[in-house]
Amino acid sequence: MDLTKFLKAEAPVHFIGIGGIGMSALAEILFSQGYKITGSDIRESTITGRLQQKGIKVYIGHDENNVDHAGLVVYTAAIRNDNPELVKAKAMGIPLMDRATLLGLIMKQYKYAIAVSGSHGKTTTTSLLSIILKDAALDPTVLIGGEVDAIGGNVRVGKSPYFITEACEYVESFLKFFPYIGIILNIDADHLDYFSNIDHVANAFLKFAKLIPQEGYAVICYDDTKAAHIADKITCNVITYGINNNCKWTAKNITFDDRGNSTYDLYHEGCFVDKIFLKIPGTYNIYNSLAAIAVARIFDIDFSCIKKSLLSFNGTHRRFELKGSINGIAVIDDYAHHPTEIRATLEAAKKLKTNKIWCIFQPHTYTRTQKLFNEFATAFGNADKVVVADIYAAREKNPGTVNLNELADLISKNGTPAIYINSFEEIEDYITKEMEPGDLILTVGAGDIYRVGEGILNSQSKGEQKIHRLPTKVLKK
Repeated sequence: MDLTKFLKAEAPVHFIGIGGIGMSALAEILFSQGYKITGSDIRESTITGRLQQKGIKVYIGHDENNVDHAGLVVYTAAIRNDNPELVKAKAMGIPLMDRATLLGLIMKQYKYAIAVSGSHGKTTTTSLLSIILKDAALDPTVLIGGEVDAIGGNVRVGKSPYFITEACEYVESFLKFFPYIGIILNIDADHLDYFSNIDHVANAFLKFAKLIPQEGYAVICYDDTKAAHIADKITCNVITYGINNNCKWTAKNITFDDRGNSTYDLYHEGCFVDKIFLKIPGTYNIYNSLAAIAVARIFDIDFSCIKKSLLSFNGTHRRFELKGSINGIAVIDDYAHHPTEIRATLEAAKKLKTNKIWCIFQPHTYTRTQKLFNEFATAFGNADKVVVADIYAAREKNPGTVNLNELADLISKNGTPAIYINSFEEIEDYITKEMEPGDLILTVGAGDIYRVGEGILNSQSKGEQKIHRLPTKVLKK
């Protein structure tokens, strides 16, 4: 990649929203390649602090003066058109580039670019692949949409032809990528503020799969109907995986321990290969591991390395992450923000030895909540009690058409007692009064709902210094 055509006198690349999980990763990669980098964000965070420690200039707050010397300004879909830095850059004629385009240009540098797509499971699958390739000494460059302890954060800069990234379908941004290997984990109705329906979503994934060159590989979950339909419509090499169908890679004889972690027999084209052990819970993570195995074997990585890497993985932050336990009560946080993800997360939680499961749910965006209202109402069957928090608006404004009391009532009518409480403080007070030893408190959502779980742990620890923040991300016996 050559950005010099955008730059004047070695002017810096400026990132609006550099504290974001994806933007910070791109900034680090370009910085490692010798580019001057600046950026801005609305607040300080551990990510902005890490960037500053590396020598990157980060402005806290958006100000038009931040872009005065920029040679290129990078932005995301979350940046509003009236952002003062974006407005100033346009007025000055500074070249603009969206995040997906920049990521695509970076991918072109690598011979073996792996793009992990799907409505659910991208972060975990990307993390699994990253650890496997790192342990196999392939030295990959990695961009992950979450924090992974094994690679020291959300980005890893390698010096090899191997590149791994998540490929998000929102606004069809993954169509700007250049994958040698494309994974399609699943296809679901999501991001309905952009997509008109599930067929529109599926067609975007088909376009993505057609980006893979003929000598490349599409790794597809054959148990997912929409994903499976793509397999017959593309010309590259296709590798299938699943549990319920006749696939190239299959998991059989699945068992779960009392922590929800799985063991299964791995089969390749009908022949037993090995027994696989995971330290991450739920059936959905079996699928994620199969996708990672399929890609690892494209590169002839030895099974002993694959098994060891899979067993070493304890999860990413905000993916079924054990935040702590106190007074016999455990708090787990999960990024689930779609009905399918919530069902899968609660299915995994149900396999744990607990008393009651409290699910504190923070809807993410008004559009998703409104368009999937009925689906959300039926997603909490494995919880014992549900608390609905206010919507995390993200990029949207409140249209005034979503009634969360109605959502709580509908969840209750579907068999799980639910209540809507509009402030985190009141939720903490309510849960603290009602919870009992042996209960599991599960906070779910893509916003800042994790703060409720942390608040409960902190308030309880004041009375009894017995808080344990475990590194394993999953419940111990």
